[in-house]
Amino acid sequence: MAARVALMAGSFDPMTVGHVDVARRAATLFEELVVAVGSNPAKRYLFTLEERMDQAARVLDGLPVRVVSFSGLLVDAAREHGADVLVRGVRGTTDVELELRNGQANRELSGIETLFLLSSPQHAHISSSLVREIAAYGGDFARYVPPAIADEVRTRGRR
Repeated sequence: MAARVALMAGSFDPMTVGHVDVARRAATLFEELVVAVGSNPAKRYLFTLEERMDQAARVLDGLPVRVVSFSGLLVDAAREHGADVLVRGVRGTTDVELELRNGQANRELSGIETLFLLSSPQHAHISSSLVREIAAYGGDFARYVPPAIADEVRTRGRR
């Protein structure tokens, strides 16, 4: 049976144009795409969970996606939201190594498959941590984030 609901998870702190590109492409492959904004108490975030969810909803507005939050195991979030596949964007070999290990563990734990979507070449170098670092030093990161959240990142990101 073909997958109908996919879950794309991340911290999205902040959401980048690369995240949006992967979400846009994934949304065309499934009946429903659930974008799950993660919360991990061991991580320090630039934005609160509520802010990250709001940002994701705004920048993905117009796409057939549902934005939710999750904490804990990704496979539990997938089950909770009825997803039969996990979508992971990969930018290069470092991402592939990490996501391969995680995807194998997720399949072993739950039977849920992982689909890797390759980053578009123009976005392959973009990450949320890169955006946060550029913003911290007052650099021009605007091309790496959707315009709807650039001012928030600029304000919050300054050291």
